[in-house]
Amino acid sequence: QVQLVESGGGLVQAGGSLRLSCAASGRTFSNYAMGWFRQAPGKEREYVAAITWSRGTTYYADSVKGRFTISRDNLKKNTVYLQMNSLKPEDTAVYYCVADTVGGTKVSEYTYWGQGTQVTVSS
Repeated sequence: QVQLVESGGGLVQAGGSLRLSCAASGRTFSNYAMGWFRQAPGKEREYVAAITWSRGTTYYADSVKGRFTISRDNLKKNTVYLQMNSLKPEDTAVYYCVADTVGGTKVSEYTYWGQGTQVTVSS
């Protein structure tokens, strides 16, 4: 059974940084894409970033490009990070780790989801 477990969320002031972690288990993810989505109160879930496990190619939503960095840990297999810098109040949301064989920018393109971790950015 595939499990994705996020950690690292919390409360931070605007301009600050947080690093989210996602530990995946239950299968080998060497041919998977893993990524992050987020959902703010009253809004639809939206794509944030993704990384292909085999080549490490990264993709970002325009809203976070230049501020967020997604990476994978080759030593701790199946662990993905999201480094978030220059955080803004509008980044406040529940952040979800996702995984699937192909990946993309749509919610429907990911089979596996974590339970989410709250990120709150105060102004």
